[in-house]
Amino acid sequence: MLRIRHGRLIDPASGHDGVADLWIDGGHIAAIGRAPKGAANAREINAKGLVVCPGFADPGSHLREPGHEHKATIASEARAAAAGGFTTVCCTPDTQPVLDNASVIEHITQRAVAAGAAQVVCLGALTVGLGGEVLAEMHALKAAGCVGVTNLGRAVKDTAVLMHALAYAASAELTVFLHPEDYWLARQGTMHEGAVSTRLGIPGIPAAAEVIAVHRDLTLLAEAGARAHFCKLSAGDSIKPIAEARKRGLPVTADVGIGNLCFTADDVGSFDANYHVRPPLRDARDRAALRRGVRQGGIDIIGAYHEPHDADAKAAPFGLTEPGVSTYDTFLSSLLQLVADGAFDLPTALAGASLAPHRLLGQPGGTLDVGAPADVCAFDPAVRWHVTPAALKSAGKNTPYLGQTLTGRVMFTLVGGRLVHQL
Repeated sequence: MLRIRHGRLIDPASGHDGVADLWIDGGHIAAIGRAPKGAANAREINAKGLVVCPGFADPGSHLREPGHEHKATIASEARAAAAGGFTTVCCTPDTQPVLDNASVIEHITQRAVAAGAAQVVCLGALTVGLGGEVLAEMHALKAAGCVGVTNLGRAVKDTAVLMHALAYAASAELTVFLHPEDYWLARQGTMHEGAVSTRLGIPGIPAAAEVIAVHRDLTLLAEAGARAHFCKLSAGDSIKPIAEARKRGLPVTADVGIGNLCFTADDVGSFDANYHVRPPLRDARDRAALRRGVRQGGIDIIGAYHEPHDADAKAAPFGLTEPGVSTYDTFLSSLLQLVADGAFDLPTALAGASLAPHRLLGQPGGTLDVGAPADVCAFDPAVRWHVTPAALKSAGKNTPYLGQTLTGRVMFTLVGGRLVHQL
């Protein structure tokens, strides 16, 4: 048995927020507060001054293996995830070969177990090879363990194909993870279309590209009877139609990437490729709307959307670089800065990073309730640390925070009651 002593326990599922001991036995939460039976010889971890909460879960991590091991591996990123407080991460299907068959899922699962760090679940490809033309064998993907299907940001240009894909996913009872973006409006752009893109001479992606796709997808979902999750919202005007569809009974949820809550298109002003993300960073009005969406519940999840890259991927003119940010290491600090800025309170932040994504993925966890898996994150909300390549656990060093000093660090992480990270 393990006793985590004197930590500030925050459990968004129950609303608990206060200093108490957490007891863990057999890989599960045994008690909060008073010692359970058999606790006399428990091992102890002193968590005084730390926040103890359910481990985070990410709905879309690019783990790069198989096929892109020059960027990262499952082992390196599972360990980095654990160091960032993540106990479960969801592998995206843009591997090589694409995650559209059971053998690739089996490989990823075996590699994740061997790493012995954060747990890894898989999203299957919506279409074969993510090509947007032939539907993947979704029933087989579900049988192999996939928690959902997605085509990521690869456009399904033919609306009829998308309609059939949604209906097929509904028959398999799989959630479709949608990245809403109109191909024709977005195909030439690399950043938000606005004053900054005009000044820099960088082709822009209008917010309308996302909003139009949201409306289209909601219409198709209603026809197909599918369950869907909207990923990485970037435009403020995308939130209302999703919320209204949910009120009508449509089974839809939504998330926002941590970067779009923290930065705006103005940050691209120095042509720093570490701000090249997809969907792009938008203007201050959109960022304010996204923060409000998290605070008011229109957005359910705050995603890390971890995308590690090698140095060459970012060593080119802005528009020629690969989009994405390595986020595991800095996720907690970003979240705490948003709380400090008044975007939302800490329990809301932790619910968006832990409880809601666990529910989306259909995974146990995201709570400190008795009997729940002992997937736990403990962090120091006051410690300051300097962001250097050496300080980052991820193989991807592509973060706009390089050279900065951040506040908040994960001190230890448990998965199934097993210590998988300790600073």
